[in-house]
Amino acid sequence: MQFSILDLAVVAEGSDARQAIANAVALARAAEGWGYHRFWLAEHHNMPGIASAATSVLINHVAANTQTIRVGAGGVMLPNHAPLAIAEQFGTLATIHGDRIDLGLGRAPGGDGAVMHALRRGMGRNDDFPNDVVELLRYFGPEQPGVPVAAHPGQNTHVPVWILGSSLYGASLAAALGLPYAFASHFAPDALDQAVQTYRERFQATEFGEKPRFMLAVNVIVADTDDEARRLRTSQQISFARLRLGSPGLLPPPVDDILDAVPVRILPTVEHALSVSAVGAPATVATELDRLIERYRPDELILVGNIYDQQARHRSFEMAARILQARA
Repeated sequence: MQFSILDLAVVAEGSDARQAIANAVALARAAEGWGYHRFWLAEHHNMPGIASAATSVLINHVAANTQTIRVGAGGVMLPNHAPLAIAEQFGTLATIHGDRIDLGLGRAPGGDGAVMHALRRGMGRNDDFPNDVVELLRYFGPEQPGVPVAAHPGQNTHVPVWILGSSLYGASLAAALGLPYAFASHFAPDALDQAVQTYRERFQATEFGEKPRFMLAVNVIVADTDDEARRLRTSQQISFARLRLGSPGLLPPPVDDILDAVPVRILPTVEHALSVSAVGAPATVATELDRLIERYRPDELILVGNIYDQQARHRSFEMAARILQARA
């Protein structure tokens, strides 16, 4: 079972986007040495705490500063873009970096109505998602004489495409197209069990895949003790609570008591959203990961670990890699 990292180039309080991008590059380089398979970045807009909005640009920067780890989007929100433009961007990335580039596609807009207006894209474009995915796949494929439009670069690059989702919609689409599927269980776990079952039961072999390939997203924070890991996790809890309350901001430092920073009325919502997690000392995290692996039988885990202190963050991912390598 392979294991990977999902990063948002998170901007911490007291820092800035430049440092967040440098942190992402440093983590990707370290992850390459720890045995991680992929390093994915995600598209979000109008969020001061996330520096990965121009996802393909940042992917190029990370790929240029690494050597072997796969780098890609987890994901690009396709309703925000013309399929041809994304094909050209990722075709260019694959032309530069070879077979190291992945493209995960999401159907969510990555922002609200104001963001959609600013991007000059309508919310109704979500309804075109299946056709846009098929069009994009065609641009990455072999030359087709007579077609009026082709992607240059893009044609014949065969960039691997994943469908991302948090509902049965994405699971059904990935299954119908024979594509690999990644579920956003790190923040939206409600439909996880049913989506995995739907994807595996409905999967149809195509030129893009002969069998289902499922990726599970898990929040993982490892420290020397359970108490220290839980303290490190409070940064993520506070950040998520602020997002739910409509006031997203920079990643805050950890606190000793989460109730000092998160209203008691919102805490159960936060805990539920972040419930697909493994947090604690190495033995605790190993037990929690074993439980998730046994239940969902993923082909790959993608780990999320938004920790305020970069040294603690690196150590967490390094210890997580050791735990997972022991289960390979």
